Amino acid sequence: MNRNELRKADINLMVVFEALMLERNVTRVAEKLFLGQPTISSALNRLRTLFNDPLFIRVGHRMEPTARAEEIIQHLSPALDSLSSALSLTHDFDPSISTMTFRIGLSDDVEFGLLPPLLRALRQEAPQVVFVVQHVDYWRIPDLLASGDITVGITQTRGLPANAKRKLLRHIRPRLLRADASDTPLTLDEYCSRPHVLVSHTANVSGFADEWLAEIGRKRHVVLSVPQYSALPALLAGTDLIASLPDYTAEAMAVSGHLFCEPFPFETPTLDLSMVWLSHVDTDPAERWVRSRLEAFMSDRGLATQA
Repeated sequence: MNRNELRKADINLMVVFEALMLERNVTRVAEKLFLGQPTISSALNRLRTLFNDPLFIRVGHRMEPTARAEEIIQHLSPALDSLSSALSLTHDFDPSISTMTFRIGLSDDVEFGLLPPLLRALRQEAPQVVFVVQHVDYWRIPDLLASGDITVGITQTRGLPANAKRKLLRHIRPRLLRADASDTPLTLDEYCSRPHVLVSHTANVSGFADEWLAEIGRKRHVVLSVPQYSALPALLAGTDLIASLPDYTAEAMAVSGHLFCEPFPFETPTLDLSMVWLSHVDTDPAERWVRSRLEAFMSDRGLATQA
């Protein structure tokens, strides 16, 4: 490998190139990198000269990459990941004095059920650190990680980028939530006959519980679909409505004493809650710290330690 070729390169140009590959839009890249559009356009012209290729062709409002650009990014992204990892080793992280901003992704159920105790602890441990939380689910998290909008996320996961790392935090145990207290849990027949509220970020009226019921030849009746869990306490109060949700969210809502949670009246498959991040932040001291705190307060193991 000819290291002298690196003398022609500018790391800032490579960062711009990677951002253009992700965003396909000069304006969005400028906003993301906190630079002016003329600066990004100038950087693109320099990249075209460096690689002797147009790199991007304007198609409507998008900048579509050429075949050469697609080939370059396959080599460049891992190199930038490695460089970021190497640079992260040059500094330590002290949460007690840090003023860093961490951008994390949490699914709605995690934000409601598991974030509050973590935040209370972090206010003591890292009083000047800023946390920006974005909503994630298994559809959005790959794009948000790839774009750098978040550096770590906690949700159920499916397809992930090749350079993603994943750590299982806990197995999700579905629970029922209702407003009418009873010493006797609902039977399967009662569960199917009662009206249900479904939390769906995609405005569906069918979810995991409907799939599980179909496997045993049963159905339920969903009368309301809402986009987030935080609405459930007010919606269930004073009604015969019931909702199905993760155990940690149901238990957090039941703390007030106005709602009651109980196990499902039938066996359900296991769902997993995982923490995911990209390899280029794996060794960064600050990111390692925030991942350790997320695991301590959001995993089964962490809860056992706190108890």
